[in-house]
Amino acid sequence: MHLLPEYGLTLNHIKKDGFNIDKKIDILLSSDTPVGITKSMGIGLISFADALDELKPDLLLVLGDRFETLVAVNAALIAKIPVAHLHGGESTEGLIDEAIRHSITKMSHIHFVAADIYRNRVLHLGENPKNVHLVGPLALENINKFAPLPENDLEKLIGFKLKNFILITFHSETLSNKRNQVTNLLNALSE
Repeated sequence: MHLLPEYGLTLNHIKKDGFNIDKKIDILLSSDTPVGITKSMGIGLISFADALDELKPDLLLVLGDRFETLVAVNAALIAKIPVAHLHGGESTEGLIDEAIRHSITKMSHIHFVAADIYRNRVLHLGENPKNVHLVGPLALENINKFAPLPENDLEKLIGFKLKNFILITFHSETLSNKRNQVTNLLNALSE
C-alpha cells in the first residue's frame, strides 16, 4: 500500500524519514474484494520470494496483522529466514486480522509484544518463553513526539470549519455484513 497514490503514497514518508528502500514489492491492490485480496496475496508471495532470494536478509522484521505481512512471512518461512514479529498476541474480534496475526505469530521465531496479556496469548500459542519479549506499545514513542496542528491550520487542511461537529471513525468487522454494521452505527448516532 505504501507504493500506491490512493493510499497516500506513504513510501515518500519512509524516504523522508531517512530509510533506504532496497526493494519495492509488487502486489496488485486494485481491489479490496475477497478475490482481489486473494490474488494480491498470490502475487505478493511470488514477489516476496524473489525479493528475499535477491536480498538474502538475516532476519525479517514484521509488524501486525495485514495480509501483505502474512505472505512475506510465508515466503521467509520457506526460505528459512528467521522472522521477528511486533505486536503479536493482540486481539481484533470479528476481523480476519485475528487469524492472520496468530498465523504470523506461529511462523515467527522472535516475538515483541506490547502488554502482558498479549505475551500470555503468544505463550498459549505454544511459543518459547525465551523468545517472547515484552517491549510495550511502539506507538507511545510517537505520541510523546506528536504536536497537534493548531485548529486554524487543521481547518485549512480539511477545508471546513470545526464548529458543531462530531468525528466518527469506523473500522468494519470483516467477518460480518458491513451494511448491517453501518446501519447500526447510523441508528446509534440518531439516538
